[in-house]
Amino acid sequence: MSNHDQLHRYLFENYAVRGELVTVNETYQQILTNHDYPAPVQKLLGELLVATSLLTATLKFDGDITVQLQGDGPLKLAVINGNNRQEMRGVARVEGPITEGNTLHQMLGNGIMVITISPTEGERYQGVVGLEGDTLAACLEGYFRQSEQLPTRLFIRTGESAGKPAASGMLLQVLPAQDGNADDFDHLVQLTATIKSEELFSLPANEVLYRLYHQEEVTLYEPQDVTFRCTCSRQRCADALLTLPVEEVTNMLEQDGNIDMNCDYCGNHYVFDAVDIAALYSGNTDSNPQLH
Repeated sequence: MSNHDQLHRYLFENYAVRGELVTVNETYQQILTNHDYPAPVQKLLGELLVATSLLTATLKFDGDITVQLQGDGPLKLAVINGNNRQEMRGVARVEGPITEGNTLHQMLGNGIMVITISPTEGERYQGVVGLEGDTLAACLEGYFRQSEQLPTRLFIRTGESAGKPAASGMLLQVLPAQDGNADDFDHLVQLTATIKSEELFSLPANEVLYRLYHQEEVTLYEPQDVTFRCTCSRQRCADALLTLPVEEVTNMLEQDGNIDMNCDYCGNHYVFDAVDIAALYSGNTDSNPQLH
C-alpha cells in the first residue's frame, strides 16, 4: 500500500455518479503536532481535514478553499485550509473546557460553518451555513443541497491506525447535468456506508473499491498526493512587523529583548532581536527609524 496520503477519484460506468476517496493520516498527524487539543477537538479537526480535501477535489480551478467552524461555545474556531494541489493546514482555538464525548454542538454552541472559495483568478465566493446537522458530514451535505443542488454524501472516519491518529473519507456525488436515478444513487450510498474505518485507514484504494462495489464497473483514476504545508515564513513575519507602528515594535523589543512570532498552524517560531529589526528597517525604504 502507499505509505503517504493520497486522494483518489473514481467514476461509475453505469451510473451518473462520481466518487472520491482520501486518506490523510500523515497530514492529520502533522496538524496535531505541537498542539494539545482535547480528544473531541482532535476528532473534529480530522473530520474537517477529510471534508476539506474532498471539497477541494471538486474544484475545477486553481485556488484555495477554507472550511471554518466558529461559535460561542468553548471551541471558538476550527479551520482547515487547502488548495487544488491538496496542500493542507489547519488549527483550532479552544477557550473553555471540552471533555470526552462532547458533541459538535456542545463544543461550538451557536455556531456556523463558513466555506470560502478563493480562485487564483476570478471572484472569491463565501457561503455561510447553519450547523443544522448533528455531524460535520450532515452539515456539509446540507451545504451541497443549498449551494450546488447536487445530491452528495460524505463518509468520514477518524480514529487510530497502527497506534497513530488516522483520518479518511469518501464522497459520492451525482454528476451535474445528468438525470441520475435517485434509486441508483441510494444503492451506491448504501454500499459505501458499509465501509469500516480500518479498511479506509489501511487498505489501498483499489481494494476498498473492490470490497464496496465488486458488482459494479468502476474506473479509478491516478491519485493525487495530499500533504501538510504551512505558508508561514520569516519573510512574511518581517513584512507583518513592518506594518506595525515603529513605537509598538520598539516597545516589544524593550519589554522582551526580542520579538517571538509563533505560527499557530505549524508551531514554527520566528525570533527577531534588535539587530534583526534594525536591519529590517534599514532595508525598508519607507522608514528608517533609530531603534535603540
